[in-house]
Amino acid sequence: MGTEPACRGRPGVDDHGSSADSRPDRATRDGVGATMFHVNPEPGAEIHHTDPFAVPTGQRSPARRLRGRLAAPVTLWTAPGPAGLTVSSTLVAEGEPDRLLGLVDPEADLWPAIEEAGRFAVAPLGPSHRQLADRFAGLFPSPGGLFATDAWTDTPYGPVPADAGSWAGCRLDTAREYGWALLVEATIETVEIVGDTPPLLHHRGRYHQLP
Repeated sequence: MGTEPACRGRPGVDDHGSSADSRPDRATRDGVGATMFHVNPEPGAEIHHTDPFAVPTGQRSPARRLRGRLAAPVTLWTAPGPAGLTVSSTLVAEGEPDRLLGLVDPEADLWPAIEEAGRFAVAPLGPSHRQLADRFAGLFPSPGGLFATDAWTDTPYGPVPADAGSWAGCRLDTAREYGWALLVEATIETVEIVGDTPPLLHHRGRYHQLP
């Protein structure tokens, strides 16, 4: 699988919401296609000190600014193929059966892979996965492909990072357009908890970790 285009489903900056849960922000969505560049605070990993294409504060969608203020866990969704995407809009609903929901970019390579396989894996990411998260969000170079680096554990649902503290295998139930994104609903078929890894969080366009 090739890399995700840099204009798809990535964290924005400042007040913008996180990760691959919506289409890219465009200036008022009817004019200039201004793409957002994530500013990674890690030394040596900064793309831009400031976003040269950032929409002025007064022109930003209030809903998007609100979403940016909701701290969200960063997860990696993968499917057989393999394909993968960084997602920060994942929700688990306990029940009989347990369910998982998330918003993904319908134009990302992940979605057709999920649709074809009918299953996918979801792994919460930790602070050590910042570069991996950027790579699967289309923000970091991936010569050789998205899965060419790092260590991976093969599962029937898709590859998961070998150092992931936990992951879930999900069966696709349904999907529908929801705003600019695709709302994916699935049944959780298996959960693997292999460690207590602190979460990688996204808030107002930047990664954070618990103190």
